[in-house]
Amino acid sequence: MQESTTHMKIEIWSDVICPWCYIGKRRFETALASFAQRDDVQVIWRSFELDTQAPRQGPGTLVEMLARKYGVSPQEAAAMNARVTGVAKEVGLEYHLENARPGNTFDAHRLLHFAASRQLGDRATERIMHAYFSEALPVGDRAALSRLAPEFGIAENEAWTVLESDAYADAVRADEARAASFGISGVPFFVFDEKSGVSGAQPVEVFAEALQQADQAI
Repeated sequence: MQESTTHMKIEIWSDVICPWCYIGKRRFETALASFAQRDDVQVIWRSFELDTQAPRQGPGTLVEMLARKYGVSPQEAAAMNARVTGVAKEVGLEYHLENARPGNTFDAHRLLHFAASRQLGDRATERIMHAYFSEALPVGDRAALSRLAPEFGIAENEAWTVLESDAYADAVRADEARAASFGISGVPFFVFDEKSGVSGAQPVEVFAEALQQADQAI
């Protein structure tokens, strides 16, 4: 009996501190759950850094960082956070952005690649995003990331060893180079079988349609 050839590959570029990436993840998962061929779909998480030059621990609050980045007042930045928090709530996510501790995400992405090598990429991505958005995880802190690792199936000392080395740095850079080759400049970005793409945290219906179209193209 021949194996099915209808294996669909979906690559998702995201950053663990991108609020729309977590929302897009949920909406995509909702669409995938009702897709008849979901068991034939391979999902691969790809690394993307919103700010490659960010310090390991960002100075000040997320509101202050956003105000600087976008040249808006703290009140406007807080309103942006409130808006995205409301959208997140609609898909069952509870954001506490007032407590968020932004920073450099390169180490988090290296840890995600390590998790993926153990077939734990989905679990790790979910857990790190939840920790950042809901539990004030200092995302650039290697010790904090290592302490979180057992919750997605990796021993703390193993995670620490990886993070204290330069392991998987090349894998992160390769993902980012691949994003550039596809012309991806913002996340989340979903690529279906290297043929079609969906940009942004689109409604569930858009992902459902993209899945159907990609399935028909196989």
